[in-house]
Amino acid sequence: MASPSDVSNPSGEGRRWVIMGVCGCGKSTIAAALAAAFDVAFLEGDAYHPAPNVVKMSAGVPLTDDDRAGWLQALANEIGAARERGTGVVVSCSALKRRYRDLLRQADPNLRFAHLHGPRGTIAARMQTRIGHYMPITLLDSQLRDLEPLQPDEAGITLDITQPPETLVASVIASINQ
Repeated sequence: MASPSDVSNPSGEGRRWVIMGVCGCGKSTIAAALAAAFDVAFLEGDAYHPAPNVVKMSAGVPLTDDDRAGWLQALANEIGAARERGTGVVVSCSALKRRYRDLLRQADPNLRFAHLHGPRGTIAARMQTRIGHYMPITLLDSQLRDLEPLQPDEAGITLDITQPPETLVASVIASINQ
């Protein structure tokens, strides 16, 4: 359910969303398109990983909760800053576990999530065609194991990645008025 400020504000101002899911599900594509639709900032979550995390993932080593802690806090700080300014922001972030999402929500209790979900085969095929990304396909299964889908008490929406990007963005926008 959308907060009153989301519904009463047709511009993107004040809307803060995290586009979440495992590697290769389309987080960056959907987050960038949603940010453009709302006319708000887009933050690429991967850009906030410290160098040791990138090295580890590049080597095919899954991140631990400790590895992710500073990265998640940096994203929470950005979300909190947007909230303080009263501006919107759309962040791409795997947010695989409930406790990660809870940390992000501490920065903004009205933060909403769009979970991009789809078949492993579809995601693996997408990862095989990516050029220049450090995340190897070998990490997909560890991410799927760690994934804790959105729970009914979490503000957000789950989307089927087999749908076209424009449909997914329209679904997020439509969910605001429900």
